[in-house]
Amino acid sequence: MPGCPCPGRSMAGLRLLLVTSLALEFLGGVGGSQQALRSRGAAAACRLDGKESESWGAVLNGERLDTWVCSLLGSLLVGLSGVFPLLVIPLEMGTTLRSEAGARHLKQLLSFALGGLLGNVFLHLLPEAWAYTCSASPGGEGQSLHQQQQLGLWVIAGFLTFLALERMFLDNKEERSSQVSGYLNLLANTIDNFTHGLAVAASFLVSKKIGLLTTLAILLHEIPHEVGDFAILLRAGFDRWSAAKLQLSTALGGLLGACFAICTQSPKGVEETVAWVLPFTSGGFLYIALVNVLPDLLEEEDPWHSLQQVLLLCSGVLVMVLFSLCVE
Repeated sequence: MPGCPCPGRSMAGLRLLLVTSLALEFLGGVGGSQQALRSRGAAAACRLDGKESESWGAVLNGERLDTWVCSLLGSLLVGLSGVFPLLVIPLEMGTTLRSEAGARHLKQLLSFALGGLLGNVFLHLLPEAWAYTCSASPGGEGQSLHQQQQLGLWVIAGFLTFLALERMFLDNKEERSSQVSGYLNLLANTIDNFTHGLAVAASFLVSKKIGLLTTLAILLHEIPHEVGDFAILLRAGFDRWSAAKLQLSTALGGLLGACFAICTQSPKGVEETVAWVLPFTSGGFLYIALVNVLPDLLEEEDPWHSLQQVLLLCSGVLVMVLFSLCVE
């Protein structure tokens, strides 16, 4: 009919209009979703930046900064105790070791050092390792047989490691061979200072009072031990000033231990580390005491001098007992 719109064209136009509107709506939805994704990505990046800034803020805030300063100073103070033997050992000690009187005096110092090493292992390092293992046990129960065997294996591992290191660097020259024992003692002392740094920093994380008491307790324990270490270095052929400088270098282990404890920010993580480091260090000290120091003392043929060495060995152990009782 004229003037009437064609029904076919009307339906086709409606379909085209519907498809076009749907396509536009879909494209608009895609654009909106992309915009939403961009917004979400920006929000996530902002959250990550916020967390990172919060973590740095937690490290650098006033309270944590005090912990850093106190822990590093306490660990450094423990490391500086290595120069204390300079006040005890005579100035001429390093130059008269070749004489008979000097060699006898050195053996007396080594006897005290042997007692100090044995006392340090059996009265300080191993009991602390057992205590850390017990505290880490579920429910606070005592150690299981498996845990005790693990401690024993770490002691053996430390002993064998120091044996392998000495055999690796051992030279046919007598002077070089004796110096190797001195460097092994420095390695064991560095690891020992690492555990001290862990203990100092973990204590300051609790409170300043506990941190100061822990630092003082370690200092009291370390003074006789450092005298023994100094005697071992003199036996290895170092003079007094070289021995003092090498002793000071072991303070780096304490600083590293303090940094590790603060960065982990978890007493549990510190305890897990100490639980194997302490028995490993004990094995190293036992190797030094029984393989490098004791044979020199067994060469003594004079009964009176042998008796003096035994008494000095017992006095070294007794000093460690007294300091352990004072610390407790």
